[in-house]
Amino acid sequence: MSDMKIGFIGYGAMARLMGANLRRAGYSVVAFAPSGGKDETEMLPTPRAIAEAADVIILCVPNDAAENQSLNGENGMLAGISAGKLVLDTSTVSPEQALALAKTGAEHGFIVLEAPMSGSTPEAEKGELVMLAGGDAETLERAKPILDVIGKLTIHAGPIGSAARLKLVINGIMGATLNVVAEGVSFGLSAGLDREVLFDALQQVAVISPHHKRKLKMAQDKSFPSQFPTRLMSKDMGLLMDAGRKAGAFMPAMAIADQALALSNRRHADEDYSALLGAMEHSVANTPHK
Repeated sequence: MSDMKIGFIGYGAMARLMGANLRRAGYSVVAFAPSGGKDETEMLPTPRAIAEAADVIILCVPNDAAENQSLNGENGMLAGISAGKLVLDTSTVSPEQALALAKTGAEHGFIVLEAPMSGSTPEAEKGELVMLAGGDAETLERAKPILDVIGKLTIHAGPIGSAARLKLVINGIMGATLNVVAEGVSFGLSAGLDREVLFDALQQVAVISPHHKRKLKMAQDKSFPSQFPTRLMSKDMGLLMDAGRKAGAFMPAMAIADQALALSNRRHADEDYSALLGAMEHSVANTPHK
């Protein structure tokens, strides 16, 4: 492992935590971060430089447009990558983008595994992400030592595009469920329940997932440190709605959550997506109780 160099294109909060775990496991790590923060990792100036220097390239960018920008141009990844290298795409992108990257890989001779993760910064820090893999079994086996460092479990979703679809299912459930919880909180506060009693009770009941209990604690404290920013959750819900229309899926609850998160995104883009709970509470703060 000490001879293998891993290069990140995109080095925001999640990638930095994954990079730290890979360094602790003995890998050499370099990164390109157009907007992400820096740590002790060696930073290189362009995606092209990452592609030239690294044995395995990990894409971890916010959306389709950012991924295409990192791939193309004289300083893009495609200008520096050589045949046979492995690209792990941990970004949450559209299924079409995942398929397009795989096609580009086939044309240029590099190998692609889509590997979006389920989990936020607490799971990334502990190396307990759930990795969703899309691609062939041989490529997954090649990537497994890396995936085993950054995640506790890898689920082979199927061929390229499958992991992107599965990630949208998971995030859609997260977003829709949070919206339902927020509506329940809104009713409880509007109806005059004691605020602390309401939030404390929701921490104790089985119908609230551990993930959403963490979000409720943020709302109770009126502090929303960004484990998963609203702008990214809102983007994912938009991808889901687009994919759902193409598939002919019936998703009214997820559509409502998409709209709620889009509204929350106007004021809370860089706060955790649980800021929707705060926005809901603010909307009823001056409601008279009967």
